[in-house]
Amino acid sequence: MKDMGQMLLGREPFSEIVMGNTALVRAMIESATRVVTSYPGSPTPEIAAAIRSIPLEERPFYCEFSTNEKVATEVAFGASLNGHLSTVFFKSVGLNVAADAFVQLSLMHCIGGLVIVLGDDPGANSSQNEQDNRHFAAMSYTPVLEPASPGEVYQYYREAALLSRQMARPIILRLTTHVCHAKEKVRFAGWQPEPIDPTPRFDTANGPYIPLVAAVYPRKREALQGLVAVEQWVEERGLHQLSDHGSPYGIIVSGMVALSVADVLDGLAQRPDVLKLAMPYPLPRSVVAAFIEHHREVKVLEELDDTLEKDIKAMAYDRQFTTRIIGKEDVEDWVGEYTPDKVRALLHRTWPELIPAPPSTSPPPVKVPARPAQMCPGCGHRSAFHAIRQALAATPNITVADIGCHTLGFQEPYRMGEVLLCMGASTAIGSGLSLMNTSRKVVAFLGDSTFFHAGIPGIINALHNNHKLVLVVMENGTTAMTGHQDHAASGQNFNGTADAIPIRRVLEGLGVQHIFETDTYRQQHLIELMQQALDTDHFAVVIARHPCMLLFTRHQRRKDGYKARHVRIDQQQCNRAHICVEAFACPSFSRAADGTVTVNRELCIGDGSCIQTCPAKAIGRP
Repeated sequence: MKDMGQMLLGREPFSEIVMGNTALVRAMIESATRVVTSYPGSPTPEIAAAIRSIPLEERPFYCEFSTNEKVATEVAFGASLNGHLSTVFFKSVGLNVAADAFVQLSLMHCIGGLVIVLGDDPGANSSQNEQDNRHFAAMSYTPVLEPASPGEVYQYYREAALLSRQMARPIILRLTTHVCHAKEKVRFAGWQPEPIDPTPRFDTANGPYIPLVAAVYPRKREALQGLVAVEQWVEERGLHQLSDHGSPYGIIVSGMVALSVADVLDGLAQRPDVLKLAMPYPLPRSVVAAFIEHHREVKVLEELDDTLEKDIKAMAYDRQFTTRIIGKEDVEDWVGEYTPDKVRALLHRTWPELIPAPPSTSPPPVKVPARPAQMCPGCGHRSAFHAIRQALAATPNITVADIGCHTLGFQEPYRMGEVLLCMGASTAIGSGLSLMNTSRKVVAFLGDSTFFHAGIPGIINALHNNHKLVLVVMENGTTAMTGHQDHAASGQNFNGTADAIPIRRVLEGLGVQHIFETDTYRQQHLIELMQQALDTDHFAVVIARHPCMLLFTRHQRRKDGYKARHVRIDQQQCNRAHICVEAFACPSFSRAADGTVTVNRELCIGDGSCIQTCPAKAIGRP
């Protein structure tokens, strides 16, 4: 098996099949990036995994998982002010957290260069919405480069780094889920390590770095003027691509949509011309204008919102073009990914004589059952929800979810978490639900990584304003949902061991008086602690702790002498109550048509958390 870390450090030019996130790391290395920061979130975690594959002593840059996206952005910005090329990466909704710092960046001289890598998520594959972060780019006057493939990820990052350093301004590299995860054979250039200059280059003469009052207007003017310079720079670098077939019809695209268009047009005798924009913001006006002028009709194809369409139509109106410009025509055009099938349908609707209709499909002969996401076998959250549901059984209640693996508690059979907004919001939402509420107890859930990310302000607010609710901190020791990254309480950081910051100590420091904690596998104990917390007429916290069993089992399997363990069911003892299947709901159990319950040995990890749930005591230890 190839060593990814050594591959990424290769000195000579080479070719390798890599995913977009891996190609990005090689581009960072070749561009002499010096500081990389992040908060984990899909579709970007594999960037960190690739970086981590490089031995720490050979890693040519500093890297960290910051407390949240805002902090990560601020750390990268600070490093850039010292003259270091810096990169921050996170998922689409992470920009909401970073926004307070991010919107100021284009007013600053980032002398070392600063690349913001965004993992946007058309289709909401792993996000709570489909937000289009090109709006943030326009609001903050930040240029956007948008690759369509792993090869372009590599190329465009190098271009973004070069552009950012030359113009001392931030550049967004906008990836989308399938660009991050697609694989392609990429040709990489050679690389020779350069010594890191430890001399800080921060100088207020490069500022001003206090954007207040009179200082704002000159910086805003400079940011706007810089957009024109960026537009010219990208055009001169030849990054936009034109496929000219001499057609009176044209298509304007950017990013991954270009590949769907290529799939649809492949093999057609008459093809529309295609202009693929490397930079959707600022709009490359001269390139787009020249394309529009030479076509009778132009279709703008873009995932999510109509940002390109609006800019193109406004420019065409101002220049009095007579070309018909066709954008989004139906609500569904704003929704979901632009797969080849969807693009074919859109183009056929626009030009039915030119683009063949999508082939008709018949329903599958067998109805495929839904496969909802679920917690892993042995997950401590399952034990927690099973116990907490029993504790709340006789108490009218409202439960508030947060972001994390434990979000899945909203599903049957647990029904824990009836409202969800964003990371860290559960305590404050629960506080609002507790006001003028004398009949229903409010219970909020919060993960341990999210506790440090955005959870603490809501806790302080609950204490300061004496809100009466119970907060359950679901502590599994890692940022599990995005791939087991470290956080402040895990005792690890990106560069090795670190002093853990215990959550209980933080709560005590904040002044929380009512703190209960237990391992979630001690289900009866957790029921009792929840009942005590519910009886407290103050803000109370229950720390429900158990290590992530997926991570734990992986570590165990690497040890010599590891043997798989499984629970067993005594069929003579089993009374078919089906608590294990219907209430505890571990996916390791299977129920046959006759009611017999068996254990799937491929799934069961032998943790034994299910044993206590069986009223007939039919589940035996490994």
